[in-house]
Amino acid sequence: MTATLATTLLLATGCSSDDGDPADGARRTDSSTSGPTGSTPDDGATPPPEKGSAKVTKTLATGLKSPWGLAALPGGDLLVSSRDEGTITHIDGRTGKKSEVGTVPGVAPGGEGGLMGLALSPTYATDHFVYAYFTTASDNRVARMLYDEAKPADQRLGAPDTILKGIPKGMIHNGGRIAFGPDKLLYVGTGETGDTGLAQDKKSLGGKILRLTPDGEPAPGNPFENSPVYSYGHRNVQGLAWDEQKRLWASEFGQDTWDELNEIKAGDNYGWPEVEGKGEADAEEEGFHDPVAQWKTSEASPSGVAYAEGSVWMAGLRGQRLWRVPVRGAGGEPRTEAFLTKEHGRLRTVLAAGGDKLWLVTSETDSRGTPEKGDDKILEVEVE
Repeated sequence: MTATLATTLLLATGCSSDDGDPADGARRTDSSTSGPTGSTPDDGATPPPEKGSAKVTKTLATGLKSPWGLAALPGGDLLVSSRDEGTITHIDGRTGKKSEVGTVPGVAPGGEGGLMGLALSPTYATDHFVYAYFTTASDNRVARMLYDEAKPADQRLGAPDTILKGIPKGMIHNGGRIAFGPDKLLYVGTGETGDTGLAQDKKSLGGKILRLTPDGEPAPGNPFENSPVYSYGHRNVQGLAWDEQKRLWASEFGQDTWDELNEIKAGDNYGWPEVEGKGEADAEEEGFHDPVAQWKTSEASPSGVAYAEGSVWMAGLRGQRLWRVPVRGAGGEPRTEAFLTKEHGRLRTVLAAGGDKLWLVTSETDSRGTPEKGDDKILEVEVE
């Protein structure tokens, strides 16, 4: 499917980058608790413990360069993308051994663009497709590639087959997270590239969550006829995850004031640029969907999210911490907790690893961090 590329306009005001002002690079041990604004319905399920925990139990891999997307292969090994190098690397899930499997042709890194999200086909066992979101010289797009595990490591990655193109690109706000949902459809988080008007324009692919078939067509049942748009009014969607009730949760960068975690509903308008964070009463009357939780941009600048043990876990870049948002059985305003604050630097991606385990990817080598020996890393985290 081909979509028209919208013209982008970069804005230099506010926190226009993916995580606001550069972090100071300091690392220290700290945990904090915050009560954000928002609500999520009481689903009647057993809620997680009032107080959670997050403990790094293992450093799986080190020496990664600008890691961004992460996908788990059957059997426990991982694939990780390098945003700036345009490569995909295989990580042995037990030993952490790294093997580069290929460079994705056509990737044009720059600013916040490059090779970003990865996802495995829901029928990977039979088709062996790996999906990737990346920036080219003209747009952002989604492609799928055959991954042949039987071949030598440097020959495993096939040529990309573009399934969606024409997503607006810019030096900032390129979105990039992709994930297959419980419905086996592909969800794509995009950004408005700094051209704020794109977020409210339902004909543009910028500032949206898109919902596609595995072949890249608008998914059946989408809220807007013959359109891949699933939700709109987003500034820069960075994380996508589902809970056991099949509710979709998405993280999003704010500008100057509030970063957000949203529960995504088909066809809903999430307010940008009219509203940042929780709106006033008149904003709700205008049909804008309030976030479930919000944070100061200095505390979050969120990227990936994952669901485990009844909570959404959200990685923070500028905030350099892992946020816990209990959502199972929660009502009213969920009480959030921060873990690993400034212990491992900027945190880019978090992926459920089964049970109480998460994979957590650091992001110190993306030009905005302060790399230390061994950066960047994939960490195993045990959570409650």
